[in-house]
Amino acid sequence: MKSPLIHLIGALVLCAVSFIGYGIWYAAIAEKSAAVADLENQINIKTDTASRIASARTALAEISGDEAAVRSYFIPETGIVAFIDSLQSQGRAHGAAVSVLSVSSGGTSAHPTFIFAITVKGSFNSVMNTVGAIEYLPYALSISSLSLGQDGKNSWHAAINLLVSSVPLSTSANTPYAAPSVSVPVTTPSSAASSAGSIRPRAL
Repeated sequence: MKSPLIHLIGALVLCAVSFIGYGIWYAAIAEKSAAVADLENQINIKTDTASRIASARTALAEISGDEAAVRSYFIPETGIVAFIDSLQSQGRAHGAAVSVLSVSSGGTSAHPTFIFAITVKGSFNSVMNTVGAIEYLPYALSISSLSLGQDGKNSWHAAINLLVSSVPLSTSANTPYAAPSVSVPVTTPSSAASSAGSIRPRAL
């Protein structure tokens, strides 16, 4: 029969081994927990970065769309012919004839403009309706001068100077765009205008 002392020593050794094993196990678990926490932190950082990148891309896409919408209100050098076509189509839609006498550049390099000298011929209503339609075209434009004259019993004409903002593009990152000088001579109107002034008519 073993003595109680041997039993006590055995129990103490077993308890010590258990404590040591528990300590080793706890340290291993703590190390694994720290590694998992660090991995979760890295995942959260990468997820947040990816979310910010996606938000930035969305914002850039929206900005690009807004920029395109804003630029559509300005006329680039290559869009002069298309703009003239739109002026003439407004005249045809209202029963008037629109003629472009000349196109020249103006403004500054930062805010270039094109100056269109045009005439509108037809009946009084068709002329005024055309002028009003031109004024409200979806462009950054203004009528700097307008004169109205009568050519016959039911024949009228309007002479208009139209200022249209152009696109301040740059040929390089630091070189401002300079609007080119353009001159398109056409037949001069046969009669002088009977009145002049800055008028902003409305469609009748």
